Amino acid sequence: MVTLTEDRVVLLDENGLVIGDHDRRAVHSDVTPLHLAFSLYLFDDRGRVLFTRRALEKATWPGVWTNSCCGHPRPGEAMEDALRRRLNEELGVEVADLTCALPDFAYAARDVSGIWENEVCPVFVGHLLHPNGTLRPKREEVMDWNWVEWADIVAGVTAAPFAFSPWAVQQVGRLPEPTPEPRHL
Repeated sequence: MVTLTEDRVVLLDENGLVIGDHDRRAVHSDVTPLHLAFSLYLFDDRGRVLFTRRALEKATWPGVWTNSCCGHPRPGEAMEDALRRRLNEELGVEVADLTCALPDFAYAARDVSGIWENEVCPVFVGHLLHPNGTLRPKREEVMDWNWVEWADIVAGVTAAPFAFSPWAVQQVGRLPEPTPEPRHL
């Protein structure tokens, strides 16, 4: 269980420099300060991407489809450690490799509830450590998931962007098309 003092986000200035930290649950509001986050796109050995549907209990963008996993590094936590922690917390899996595909991605968006996201959000890609492993998503995080061909994701966010998180819509348009990952036995 994460204590209140552990679940903090890293606050940034307009140049991306750390200026402090704040409680994650309290930082997201109608005046959310700029803070550090991350997004992860998890691929299988066939080049399909894992897309998840946010739980209806989520404070922002409940029920929309989004990338595999998102989160915030804690103060002093290395980005790769934060990614691995969050992937295990949210989906119950481990990642074999991580590559930063969009190091300078940032966005701001307002949910219908009035809460703003205001994040510097590097985007990573990775592959499951155990390609045939079972996902164990937490119900309070993920209500549904599917392994999808990249071309289908591109078509979906183009045709119906309202069904996806605003960050995923922007990120998908900037990410290169994946290729299947060779597996060495």
